[in-house]
Amino acid sequence: MTDEINPAEQRGALQPEGPESTKAMIGRRRAAAELAAFGALALILRIAFDPLFWRFAGPVSLIATLVCLAIYLRRRGEGWSSVGLIPLRGVKAKLLVLPQALLVFGFFAAAVTVVLYGGEALGWTFLKTVPEGVGDRWGDVEGSLPMLLLWLGIVWTAAAFGEEMFFRGFLVTRALALFRGVPLAPVFAVLIPALLFGLGHFYYQGLRGLVTTAAIGIAFGAAFLLLKRNLWPIVLVHGVVDTINFIVLYLGADA
Repeated sequence: MTDEINPAEQRGALQPEGPESTKAMIGRRRAAAELAAFGALALILRIAFDPLFWRFAGPVSLIATLVCLAIYLRRRGEGWSSVGLIPLRGVKAKLLVLPQALLVFGFFAAAVTVVLYGGEALGWTFLKTVPEGVGDRWGDVEGSLPMLLLWLGIVWTAAAFGEEMFFRGFLVTRALALFRGVPLAPVFAVLIPALLFGLGHFYYQGLRGLVTTAAIGIAFGAAFLLLKRNLWPIVLVHGVVDTINFIVLYLGADA
């Protein structure tokens, strides 16, 4: 494989929309190196932080990875707009985020529905059991306003923005470059980050969390490509859904 891109390949090359699109033609070799390096960094940091504060190891390791990624992109003359946080110029572009978010929510709802009904049809009883790690991690949110505010802060930083910037914005765009010219490249570019997204939740949500979040990752990844690599609607939906979940926990309404 080579980093050279000829005119015949340009249609399938990574060409982020926005002001940086003219200089962000990424070859397969660079895409593979970046996927390996930052994927390994996220995993190593996650393992390193786990003994220190396991409940926050995921968010902290992801933010640390994103800081390193931001420095790397900056040194290459790129920014976050190249991986999905595109500038929303004008009132129309900003207002369009809301209907686009409704579309993303539809994808999200479809993914959850498929997991629930598909799992029942397949006899996956583990989907009906709440893993012990969920209670251990979030059990003290109920009735505690400080804990609720703490986790809402994590939701809108490490989860809504952080996870979407890394798993969709970065991993999907690099996977697209890696599989450029391969049949069903967009499918692989969505599935692989979605699987990694699910694995990232396995350590405290178990097999149920892996399957559910991987399905959600597929939905968000597909929406990301459908919306021409625009992360804003996905960030909004991710943040709102998680916020509602934590408010439900705080109120004890899930009991």
